[in-house]
Amino acid sequence: MTLTLYKPDDYKIVLETALLAAGDPMPLPELKKLFDEEFDDDTWRTLLDDLRRDWANRGVELVQLATGWRFQTRPEYQAFLDRLKNEKPPKYSRAVMETLAIIAYRQPVTRGDIEDIRGVAVSPNILKTLETRGWIDTVGHRDAPGRPALYATTRKFLDDLALRSLSELPPLTEIEKVMDVGESPAGQQELAPAAPTEAAAPEPETPVQAADPTDTQEVMDLADTPAPEEDLLTAAEPQADQQQQA
Repeated sequence: MTLTLYKPDDYKIVLETALLAAGDPMPLPELKKLFDEEFDDDTWRTLLDDLRRDWANRGVELVQLATGWRFQTRPEYQAFLDRLKNEKPPKYSRAVMETLAIIAYRQPVTRGDIEDIRGVAVSPNILKTLETRGWIDTVGHRDAPGRPALYATTRKFLDDLALRSLSELPPLTEIEKVMDVGESPAGQQELAPAAPTEAAAPEPETPVQAADPTDTQEVMDLADTPAPEEDLLTAAEPQADQQQQA
């Protein structure tokens, strides 16, 4: 039996059902497949905004991310849901988090660029960890000897931090707040979260200049990871804020 849709609320119910059932954010072109009728963008915006307001006073909210729309739990309720979880969140070293911050604010960058900023060699396992998580990807190669790979953040990185574009990246002094997986929807605020990907433990880094005391720092929970030190990442002031996400 096929339902007949007569009024805007009928269309909103279909949208609501599709978004609640989806495991990943749904882009607008995908949502448009739900109906035979063709609506202009203003109508779609009205339907989605109305649906978002319908959920305004609930524990779940409708948000727009880099790759589309999805329902997710509100951050203030996440602490209660965490009590139901038996798995511990992935753990990352400070070196991994510093590398991610450098890529996010200086992208696209090569491994050599990262080493120049951090002052130590970057272990292949660090980049592999970030690629496995889906936060970075190779977007090209620099026209230089050896054609080193260029790394940039992904749309999943934006989704996990609840951002729509690179222009919404916070100042470096606040980066630790959005890198907190426990507070961000990095698979934990979704209604049907996927099991977190276990990150490979980074290998000890080989000093290039002076030994970096953070290299031997105990691996910490990402939810408690402090921001990269300001003197290290000052050189990583946003240069790609206005770039379109690859």
